[in-house]
Amino acid sequence: MQNEHFIPGKDASLEHSITTLQARLAALNIQVEECSWLNPVPGVWSVHLRNRDCPLMYTNGKGASRPAALASALGEFFERLSCNYFWNHYYLGEGIANQEFAHYPRERWLPVTGTAWPAELLTPKLQAFYNPEGNIPAEALVDLNTGHYGRGICAIPYERLGDGAQVLFPVNIISNLYVSNGMAAGNSQNEARAQALSEILERHVKFKVIAEGLCLPDVPEAVLARHPGIAAGIDSLRQAGFGILVKDASLGGRYPVMCVTLLNPRDQGVFASFGAHPRFEVALERALTELLQGRALEALDGFPPPGLELDEVASGPNLEIHFVDSSGIVHWNFFTDRPDFEFTEWNFNDLEQGSTGDDYAWLCAAIQEDGFDIYVADFEHLGVYACRILVPGMSEIYPVDDLEWENNSNGAALRPAILHLAELDDEQCAQVLDTLNAMNIADERPVAALIGLAPDPDSLWADLRVGELKTLLALAIGDEEAVLEGCEWIRQFEQLDEARRRVYRCIATLLELEDPDSCETALVSLYGDETLDLAADLIDGELRFFGLPSPGLELAGCTLHQSLLAQYVKVHPQLA
Repeated sequence: MQNEHFIPGKDASLEHSITTLQARLAALNIQVEECSWLNPVPGVWSVHLRNRDCPLMYTNGKGASRPAALASALGEFFERLSCNYFWNHYYLGEGIANQEFAHYPRERWLPVTGTAWPAELLTPKLQAFYNPEGNIPAEALVDLNTGHYGRGICAIPYERLGDGAQVLFPVNIISNLYVSNGMAAGNSQNEARAQALSEILERHVKFKVIAEGLCLPDVPEAVLARHPGIAAGIDSLRQAGFGILVKDASLGGRYPVMCVTLLNPRDQGVFASFGAHPRFEVALERALTELLQGRALEALDGFPPPGLELDEVASGPNLEIHFVDSSGIVHWNFFTDRPDFEFTEWNFNDLEQGSTGDDYAWLCAAIQEDGFDIYVADFEHLGVYACRILVPGMSEIYPVDDLEWENNSNGAALRPAILHLAELDDEQCAQVLDTLNAMNIADERPVAALIGLAPDPDSLWADLRVGELKTLLALAIGDEEAVLEGCEWIRQFEQLDEARRRVYRCIATLLELEDPDSCETALVSLYGDETLDLAADLIDGELRFFGLPSPGLELAGCTLHQSLLAQYVKVHPQLA
């Protein structure tokens, strides 16, 4: 191949990677398109790659060149295909849930026979880690994707690297706590595993720095000058008026992590970007390209200013935002002139001579020396090597107690009733309402996300929230007190369709008036005939749930969701 380009940390040229991955996608009959190419400063490229037939399936690639960004996007696309992450938050449908396998042929199903977790699951040490008080029942480990309580707990075997032991991890725990952390695809096993472990360490250090309000040492300008391509991008950002801090995030030479932080004088927002790799230059490049991935220079407004409350900065929701798009709050301590560590010009693998095998070996040793076990599952069924790595105690994105308080299996339990709303009688509506209240699910939670539905954008499912659903259930059973409470919540929650919000304001007015018929002229003037009729029909029970059709467990009429399932069958043709 002419004009091949090789970059450190990769076992094949960029051109070879791109050609190979594109050919594998074509063989799967998955059509992708490149969108939103950006090159805001020298040495920083990014691209948005999406599935033409299902826009929910997309990735973002970044790199120091156009081919590097495309290879990155394609690699991420394959890691999400191979690890089933594109479907992590969605119901796979009743048909797939009853197939010989739902996730992978090697999966194991463990029946739920009581509240105790099956002994074959995990290890005693891991059961104690995930369920320290022993009060999370076994049925809480049924996965959202199938919701098959009769079949039990679906688990995937992982290899513990320390001794080669096979350990069964519930799909539910992986999807609840780890989401996309620790996934990678690559030209070789060493390359992909090194990438996955680098990302785990990057996020581990990032969360530690932010949660503890640490101050990192600056990278001297003389050191930056040894990397002219990266320095050029940083200089361009500074010339555009941004403050740029380049920090050593190795915490004293322990971890292969760098940080580039942008300070915006237009709105005083800050954005801290981290990158990791055993080679200093690669980690620094990743921190810079991550900063501008998918962002033009004019789109760098809107990040929050630094905060003074460490509890707020260290909170779970703020750290979650930092994982999703790095737009969380950073503490003012981060910007002091008294760093908590000395600068270290580390390099844990030689840029010219080191191999990806050396990268991988060093990363494993560093994590194991900190006392953590590494668990790996390989996925090669799509003709591309991919893996998912779990490091309990280090690589969780969400806190372990989410298994008790925010477990997505709650949505699986509610899904059958919600997908059959139109067929529920008054007693069943009352049961669903009682269950929602007992679960203490946040009123602003989208119902579609709760039950794992990909909603069509023009449907009621697209913006239906738990608070509105509770109000509709109360209307169905004639619970006026609950209806008025729900209408007040909807009045204050502005993210629902305005026409429906007007109907709820009308409902509250009709219920609060002693004699609404005597005020009909004013009511028509205020709300209009259509809104008034809708409100009256919902109160009288002549209309339930705004006539929302029930897709059932077959998801009839759910166009977007069906397109997502059609892509799943392409990846797992045995399920067709």
